[in-house]
Amino acid sequence: MNDHQNPRVYKGVYKAIGLMSGTSLDGVDVALLETDGKSIVKPGATHYVPYPPELKDEVRACFGKTVPDDYTKTAEEKITLLQAQAVKEFLRNEELQPEDIDVIGFHGQTVTHKPKEGFTWQLGAGAILAHETGINVVDQFRINDVREGGEGAPLIPLYHQALARQKSNLFPVVFLNIGGVSNVTWIGESEDDILAFDTGPGNALMDDFMKQNFEQSYDFAGEKAKTGTADEALLRKWMTSDYLERSPPKSLDRGFLPAKGKKINADMNVWDISGVWHLSPEDAMATLSAFTAETIAASRDHFPALAKAWYVCGGGRHNEFLMTLLSAKMDVSVRSINELGYDGDSIEAEGFAYLAVRHLLDLPLSLPTTTGVKTPCKGGTLHKA
Repeated sequence: MNDHQNPRVYKGVYKAIGLMSGTSLDGVDVALLETDGKSIVKPGATHYVPYPPELKDEVRACFGKTVPDDYTKTAEEKITLLQAQAVKEFLRNEELQPEDIDVIGFHGQTVTHKPKEGFTWQLGAGAILAHETGINVVDQFRINDVREGGEGAPLIPLYHQALARQKSNLFPVVFLNIGGVSNVTWIGESEDDILAFDTGPGNALMDDFMKQNFEQSYDFAGEKAKTGTADEALLRKWMTSDYLERSPPKSLDRGFLPAKGKKINADMNVWDISGVWHLSPEDAMATLSAFTAETIAASRDHFPALAKAWYVCGGGRHNEFLMTLLSAKMDVSVRSINELGYDGDSIEAEGFAYLAVRHLLDLPLSLPTTTGVKTPCKGGTLHKA
């Protein structure tokens, strides 16, 4: 039961809800997880609430900001209330009461991520969410890691490791998440064998191009991209980036595609991808898709040993063309994580439920090999209902 007086009382297995809204700005994923915060993980029911178009635009207007203003305050309130409503809908759908849930892991909405400057910002008001739902909330998962010299991302690798230990019999194994940004978790046979980092773009640049050219949120199944031809010269130029050579752990901000004729914002982008505007729309999408695949494939250069299998989670695994590109570049199988019996759309939401429980247990959320933090790092802020 949800102990409002002392939520940190050890109880063995906790029932937690995770909330995740990624940089792709699709919407909020709600996921139920039963876990001991360590090796026991039992994913449960899920729910999804899409962001309305006007909220997507309001959040985009906050990208890159470092100081609160009227835009960020309005967006934060709307994000928090939408996610509170999503929790209430989920509880109603599953015939659960607030007191059945021990904690909510509330990631919030990343608008700026500059770990080298010691700064990361996720919009979301945990205290308001706790009040609205009647459930204890843990938020602000990334801040402490960044303050301690870490990248603040990726944060889900410890959950990936717990999942792998339950289902995979092949090690080393890689869990690849393709959201707005792509990241990998390399998992070896021993508990200490784990490495994680952002590989490069995921869906974000492709989604931006689709929005600006076709007024569509994304390229369904890669239909536009597969009718085009990738520009090899642009790909070679982009693949010379210092970021790809840098040793992990490392992380990226979302990045964005500037409007046609607009200058690139160097503070927000590692790559100057404005060259796609000289291509046909289909060739541009083929080039951006190939770039995502190439940067993911290049991540293998940093692994301690080649993986025996790759499992893909996140929205990008629904892009059939992108999955085909990835499979062609790997010498091992690249499969949806659903083949392990997990819901690939809910892994990150489940992961923040897992991290919320680890916060209650005073356990680390990140490691030197996952974010580059100097020592295993605890994090998160608890808001009591």
